Amino acid sequence: MQYKQIKVNLLINKITKKDTLFAGNYTIDPYQNCEYGCLYCDSSLDKTIYIKTNAADILRKELKYLDQGIIIVGSVHDPYQKVEEQTKITRALLKIIEENNFACHILTKSNLIIRDIEILSKIKDCIVTLSLTSINNYISKIFEKNVPLPKTRLQTIEKLSKAGIKAGLADIPILPYITDEEVNDIIKSAKDYDAKYFLYKYLELKGNQKLCYFNILKNYYPTLIEKYQKLYHNSYFPDIKYISKIKNNIDKLCNIYGLENKILKEEI
Repeated sequence: MQYKQIKVNLLINKITKKDTLFAGNYTIDPYQNCEYGCLYCDSSLDKTIYIKTNAADILRKELKYLDQGIIIVGSVHDPYQKVEEQTKITRALLKIIEENNFACHILTKSNLIIRDIEILSKIKDCIVTLSLTSINNYISKIFEKNVPLPKTRLQTIEKLSKAGIKAGLADIPILPYITDEEVNDIIKSAKDYDAKYFLYKYLELKGNQKLCYFNILKNYYPTLIEKYQKLYHNSYFPDIKYISKIKNNIDKLCNIYGLENKILKEEI
């Protein structure tokens, strides 16, 4: 992994369509690309991490001209990847968000976020979503070997909730025929560790990422290759019947365990 410091002219992206999954109005990413290199993610294809060294200065200027809203922190690349331990860029951005009275929704896989609990607790309507794709350590080590273990992420949700911060779990992405059978256990774990909501998204296989993912299947799950070829026949999305089946199952399970399966803006 290589690291390169850069200066940016813009940091905030405005969301033009209604964000039904993460409920945000704006997005920011302190880093470009990600050290975690999860094998289902297209960020794993680039081995250079770009560190936006002037991100805090740019954010402070940009917020002066924006309407109040929810800022999604780490919309594409994890804001608490390992380099954050040294740079503390995400920490600086959160302080600025709090000072300017904006709400935020942080997306991460890292327990490093616990470091900043005192800042999160001061931010208006702060939400934190921890994501995982499996609670099985073996599967997790195949697809996301550089990320804290699933139990560590679940414990992070619990710690955030105990600190009065709204925290939830995201099963992202659901890997067909590999982790979709875990959905019941994942939702139950979310409830057991005091998650306030459960989000999910299907595996997308776009461009070169599709080739990379199929190479993983050849190494670890060769018997699933034909099933995947049928499921993703002419699209980077799985077949609509599969999507409907998973959605119905998740809706039912969230109802059983008493978990919301969406974040509505009016709730925040």
